[in-house]
Amino acid sequence: MNQSTSASRVGLVLAAALLGGSFVAGVIANNFHPSGVDPNNHPLVFVQYAHWTGWTADHVGWFFTYAMAIAGFLVLLDALNLEGAGAKAARIGMVLGGAAISISALREVVDGVVLKRAVDAWVSAPAGEQASRFAAAEVARWMEEAAFSYQSYLIGLVLVVLAVLIIASGRVPRPIGAVIAIGAVANFAVGWISGESGFSAQGAYPAITTELVPPICAIYVAIVAWRMSRSTAPRKTEAALKPAL
Repeated sequence: MNQSTSASRVGLVLAAALLGGSFVAGVIANNFHPSGVDPNNHPLVFVQYAHWTGWTADHVGWFFTYAMAIAGFLVLLDALNLEGAGAKAARIGMVLGGAAISISALREVVDGVVLKRAVDAWVSAPAGEQASRFAAAEVARWMEEAAFSYQSYLIGLVLVVLAVLIIASGRVPRPIGAVIAIGAVANFAVGWISGESGFSAQGAYPAITTELVPPICAIYVAIVAWRMSRSTAPRKTEAALKPAL
């Protein structure tokens, strides 16, 4: 892996902005999402969903939350300015990132549109159709859990590639790579738990970890970019003051 170049400061600033923005978007979206009911208690939670307003806008917000976070990690990957084998590995990360954004869209399509329409149809159906409508809503819920599971796996793979390249190249401080590696493990855990048992309580702590990794990286990367600007400013000043020969 070629070590002759350094990370792009502009890329680091953009990555920090996207990662920080994703956290803000997630906080806003979470405030408009229903809570207080066990999400695995389908009869109870479906009634809650059916009577919830602002569902569509909320899930558009969740899509942008994931899209911005993944894009932030991909911009950070590009900002490393890798060459040779590192550049080839980075391209694999880019492909995985594109797939992660796609399945994030699919997950929100199922949750934000299909599931909402299914639960609305269930609560308003006549008694003779209640059982079939409820079964359809459960299928939509299971599709959401499946999409979320593999979304988490893909994000985890992106973070593995990014963490390895940061630690191997040293283009940015290696502790950033360690934080991202923790995020990768947390995403794999979330993917496994949601695939096995849906949105169960045992997935809470890994899920919280996945939500905290982007803002932590945003702060760290922003500090690195600021230090880069501070280190180059004196050299530019000296060059400007040097008399022409």
